[in-house]
Amino acid sequence: MTAKKSKTEKLWAGRFREPLDLEVERFSSSLSIDRRLYRYDIRGSIAHSQTLEKAGLLTSRESSKIVKGLKQIEQEIEGETFVFTSEDEDIHMAIERRLIALLGKLGGKLHTGRSRNDQVAVDVRMYVKDRVNDLVRKVIQFQQVLVDCAGCYRDVVMPGYTHLQRAQPVLFAHHLLAYVEMFDRDKQRLRDALKRIDVMPLGSGALAGPNFSFDRKYTARMLGFRAVTENSLDAVSDRDFILETLGIVSILMMHLSRLSEELILWSSNEFQFVELDDAVCTGSSMMPQKKNPDVPELVRGKTGRVYGHLIGLLTVMKGLPLSYNRDLQEDKIPLFDTMETVSACVSLYPKLFQSITVNRGVLALAAQDEWIFSTDLADYLVTRGIPFREAHHIVGRMVLFCSENNRKFTDFTLKELRTFTTKFDKGALEVLTVEGSLKRRSAIGGTARKRVERKLASLGKALERETN
Repeated sequence: MTAKKSKTEKLWAGRFREPLDLEVERFSSSLSIDRRLYRYDIRGSIAHSQTLEKAGLLTSRESSKIVKGLKQIEQEIEGETFVFTSEDEDIHMAIERRLIALLGKLGGKLHTGRSRNDQVAVDVRMYVKDRVNDLVRKVIQFQQVLVDCAGCYRDVVMPGYTHLQRAQPVLFAHHLLAYVEMFDRDKQRLRDALKRIDVMPLGSGALAGPNFSFDRKYTARMLGFRAVTENSLDAVSDRDFILETLGIVSILMMHLSRLSEELILWSSNEFQFVELDDAVCTGSSMMPQKKNPDVPELVRGKTGRVYGHLIGLLTVMKGLPLSYNRDLQEDKIPLFDTMETVSACVSLYPKLFQSITVNRGVLALAAQDEWIFSTDLADYLVTRGIPFREAHHIVGRMVLFCSENNRKFTDFTLKELRTFTTKFDKGALEVLTVEGSLKRRSAIGGTARKRVERKLASLGKALERETN
């Protein structure tokens, strides 16, 4: 069977006797994926044109015509009048093809000293910079909503959990602020990653650098980069900045997924701690009574997809020799899908907490479970001179006795308490109160009301500074 050939001669076709096989052309095209980079490609091309002018390779008139042509192409793409063809391999070739159609041979001068290798590298770095900065802003907005929600319910007490079993009483606000801390670490990691993302590879050529004396720092300033890459081989083949970003947002999604799991549990009939607003839930197509927490469930599910993209790109990268290899075309699907997914998830979560209903009575009742004061009772014995391990054992025997005999701590008379240890006195049962338990946890990071109030105040000021 005779292979069908491409109808259009490629811009790189000078070395070839025959046109590209049409099936190979379709297989190797990335245009459907990377066309979203058009703004970055045009920005990079404008900067490259001006760099060529500074190097004496274009006249001022030529550079101006190229810049004007590029801006026209940008308007055509934005206005959806730009005609993409099946022969366009990627967004870079599509824009260059159109520029040559507009300017003739002058359009062909733009690629002087530039390769698609450094061209795509700079485009992707600009994309990642913008997405990371946007994500930082969204994380800050979500943190503010969590702080506001914590402030609204600052008086609510709930049982804290370990192993999904009631452990000790905590403030509901303290619980929410734990996630504010997690997202703060995510924010710090994103900002730190920007130091390594914000380095310009343009001017590295295909792999060895261009044959012309380009002022790369001049180009970097035009594109808003803080520095330029120092090794051309590394510059065109480096995707560490993508992997680092995917790793950071994977951790962020893990935090969102943990929060999702708690909302799913808390909103169930078994817990009834909170109720999610109708606007962020869906129903069942079969069971009319259902109100499903779909947003948290979808975020929990999408977390797995984000993890998969990280592992997928790591696998692509692990066997690549220097420098550029076409395998690197496969970096864009995981990058684009991840950043869009994470951005959508972080954007939706403020809506859940701005409309959430916290069932104070249910939480208050759950926090009255006497066994969550077991540690308080053991600590009381420590103040009476008993080593903690011994006190722990004594209270453990009390819990076992209560469990086997359907008793509560508050059922005991002083005489009965002293059967476990004579160190008990009449003040022992006075520690078994929610407020007493909270008050005693006043160390930095604890759930005491005064500590949580201070943290709410400091976070409010910090987030206000970040948003201004």
